[in-house]
Amino acid sequence: MKKNRQPEVWLRGPVPDVPQLLQPAAHALLQTCEELPVWLEGFDEKELWTKPAGRASVGFHLQHLTGVLDRMMTYAKAEKLTEAQFEYLRNEGTEQETSSVDELIAAFEQKVTEALAYFKTLETSILLEERKVGRKALPSTTLGLLFHAAEHSQRHLGQIVVTASLFKPKD
Repeated sequence: MKKNRQPEVWLRGPVPDVPQLLQPAAHALLQTCEELPVWLEGFDEKELWTKPAGRASVGFHLQHLTGVLDRMMTYAKAEKLTEAQFEYLRNEGTEQETSSVDELIAAFEQKVTEALAYFKTLETSILLEERKVGRKALPSTTLGLLFHAAEHSQRHLGQIVVTASLFKPKD
């Protein structure tokens, strides 16, 4: 990773207009946005869909980051997934010849922008309201969904870092 960077997002103060209770989630999503291009700088596009040792590809992780964030925001709004979202879910991990690393990162960044815009509309009074997740309508809360979206992005960023490192030239 590049040196002489600014402090991590959570050490730069609050994200303007985001409720205090959602600051950690906003910070994690923004941190993921910042780190993806850094860790994938120089990544060989030919390896985007390669599954080392049968594990998920970098392409899958990038698609999945975007899809999960989109789905968690839908559930947080107490909405049901659309057919387009189900189609996206079915295609996560499917090689898309037209997708590049930069395009997949940009798609995630756009979802983060949408998520943060949603955060700014929330009254803290709804954060503990029950929300249903998935076809089985599993129980969660608005807050639980938003935090899961944030920690999930960090988890998959870590998986991307490890997977991408397998393809870097050895010094």
